[in-house]
Amino acid sequence: MHFGLLTMNKICFYVIFLSLAFGCRERAHLIDFRSPFQGENFKSGETIKVQLDLPGSLRPDSVVYHVDGRSLARKRGKEALSLPSATLGLGFRQLRALVYTANRIDTVQTNVVIRSGRKPDRYTFKVRNVFPHDTSAYTQGLEFHEGRFLESTGQRGHSRLRWVDPVTGKVMREVSLDKKYFAEGVTRVGNRIIQLTWQEKTGLVYDAATLEQTGSFPYQNSPEGWGLCYDGSRLLKSDGSNRIWFLNRETYKEEGFIEIYDDKGAIDRLNELEYIDGKIFANVYGQEKIIMIDPATGAVTGEADLTGLLPKDYFKDEMAASNNVLNGIAYDQARKRLFVGGKKWPKIFEISLVRN
Repeated sequence: MHFGLLTMNKICFYVIFLSLAFGCRERAHLIDFRSPFQGENFKSGETIKVQLDLPGSLRPDSVVYHVDGRSLARKRGKEALSLPSATLGLGFRQLRALVYTANRIDTVQTNVVIRSGRKPDRYTFKVRNVFPHDTSAYTQGLEFHEGRFLESTGQRGHSRLRWVDPVTGKVMREVSLDKKYFAEGVTRVGNRIIQLTWQEKTGLVYDAATLEQTGSFPYQNSPEGWGLCYDGSRLLKSDGSNRIWFLNRETYKEEGFIEIYDDKGAIDRLNELEYIDGKIFANVYGQEKIIMIDPATGAVTGEADLTGLLPKDYFKDEMAASNNVLNGIAYDQARKRLFVGGKKWPKIFEISLVRN
């Protein structure tokens, strides 16, 4: 028989533990959000009713609401809050309430998702011209400058940076990357070219005329490199998620991001980017479409269905077809020409978009 002080101490410990556990659980459920519920979706422009579920005996002196850590409003007692969703911005938002009573402060929180409040305009396409393309080039980034294509090609051991003659498809100047790199998006800023790598968290900088590498830079919070473009003041970078990051054009430091949503939800797997007349054009990896994005809000304003641009039977096996997808958007600002291509595609297409 081993009943003694040690056993009684254990019994007392478990009694106290259970009391604390159930007490904490009961206390945690005293205050919660009645609305909105966790993860609730709203269209930008809708009004969100924010109200707490308080026990009848609780009379708070005040409730202070925060969104993403930013103080939003102070209410008295059980008064509800009408929150215009358009003021929050698109994406995942954290709501927090600090409930003040005479001798304590309780904190509760919930999350909401704000999606775009408008339906994207729909487009089809018309082919205007066709240009030859190197079928060994796994196109990751494409731009048009001074009558030439600037192209970044991927895959480890095959990644390159090149200037290409559009008329002939011939490479005018080219450099190969170190075999450890998987090249991704590319853009030109003045006399510099900036090229992303995929999972190496490194950007590469080149002289635009010679393609001699002059520097490199690390990524910060964005986990990978996918697409890249330049809006005249900032670099815009995708990372395979629904985020587009803004980078300082001189230091390459990340200075914020937008989250991309249409009226149904987040648009993930954003890939190649091009900045055209105030909007971001983006490939969605694995899909035969291009979306147009408002860079101020992240809302998708348009969607172009490019199904059938390349014949479905061009790639003869399923693996090649699934890997060699639509990717590459370039724009000739002077002549208002839009070019699109794909990984190992035989052609680059000049197209015009036709509104449905």
